[in-house]
Amino acid sequence: MLFPSRSPRLSDTALLTTPLAALHQELGARMVPFAGYSMPVQYPAGLMAEHLHVRAHAGLFDVSHMGQLTLSGPDAAAALESLMPVDVAGLAVGKQRYGLLLNEAGGIIDDLMFFRQQEQRFFVIVNGACKVGDIAHMRERIGARCAIETMPDHGLLALQGPQAATALQRVVPGVQALVFMSGAHFHWQGAELFITRSGYTGEDGFEISVPGNQTEALARALLAEPEVQPIGLGARNSLRLEAGLCLYGNDIDTSTTPPEAALNWAIQKVRRTGGERAGGFPGAEKILAQIADPAQLTRKRVGLVALERVPVREHTELQELDGKPAGTVTSGLLAPTLGKPIALGYLPPALAAVGTKVNAMVRGKAVSMEVAATPFLPPRYHRG
Repeated sequence: MLFPSRSPRLSDTALLTTPLAALHQELGARMVPFAGYSMPVQYPAGLMAEHLHVRAHAGLFDVSHMGQLTLSGPDAAAALESLMPVDVAGLAVGKQRYGLLLNEAGGIIDDLMFFRQQEQRFFVIVNGACKVGDIAHMRERIGARCAIETMPDHGLLALQGPQAATALQRVVPGVQALVFMSGAHFHWQGAELFITRSGYTGEDGFEISVPGNQTEALARALLAEPEVQPIGLGARNSLRLEAGLCLYGNDIDTSTTPPEAALNWAIQKVRRTGGERAGGFPGAEKILAQIADPAQLTRKRVGLVALERVPVREHTELQELDGKPAGTVTSGLLAPTLGKPIALGYLPPALAAVGTKVNAMVRGKAVSMEVAATPFLPPRYHRG
């Protein structure tokens, strides 16, 4: 299981809390430790109902445990680009992009989102479990080249689902003008919000950075809209897996390169061999060689669908049909929308083609699985 079935016996002071801690309790959330925080894994409606509500309407997620920071200064773009294999310098003001922090071996330290707010200013969101290390890494590598400011006094909300724009525009007029991976500043009851049209569910939606002392008031205003219900981390995980999106620590980590993780799409041509700003990032020689010659890969991340109704969880061994060990499942569950077990995992390139069959060993039994294209569900991002 990704999340513990119940909270360990820890005192309340052992875990950090978000600005919505009291609201979660009021709403009857079951709280669990996650990334050092006490977080809601589900509400009384339950994971299945929450998941389906997001697919049909709109759900509000508390993601305030994630790290928010800004990088600014004349050298900020080049400095950030030196840490990642993506095009930072070419990102337009008002646009957002997915990024990958890498170590010297080309392994993924974290995946993140970055937004160009001004020519010399970037807003960055990193994973909660990685934020302390990420910030230290940035300060060590580029702290002398740009100003790095953290935002611990801000909350972060995600409003996701096909009716997210309908609900949010009533509370914050003007947001409907945003398109996928764009954003802007807005004002609500005296608070300055920074809103991007993005998310982690495969649905249309928004992420909202809000001053901590206004987070609960904004959350209550959104939950008052008829389309919106509170959603916990359990449904967040099932939604992102149906969307074929990686979870850091499960599907990608410091031992995984972007080509192994099937994330070549995140490396723009300008940073690849022959590009205007090719290389210049940690692990560049190895990663560019893997892109140029996929035969160098020993494993590749794939989507998997079980051919019988048996959930296949992370850490499950994958075998070839003759019983030879082949790989491992890194994320897996019974997909609520699809009604069948799906997973992400790693297999040798020779077994990575869509339609290839392998066996997952579940409690000693071979469960037949087939390599499938991802995302498992077509995304419904609003591109205008």
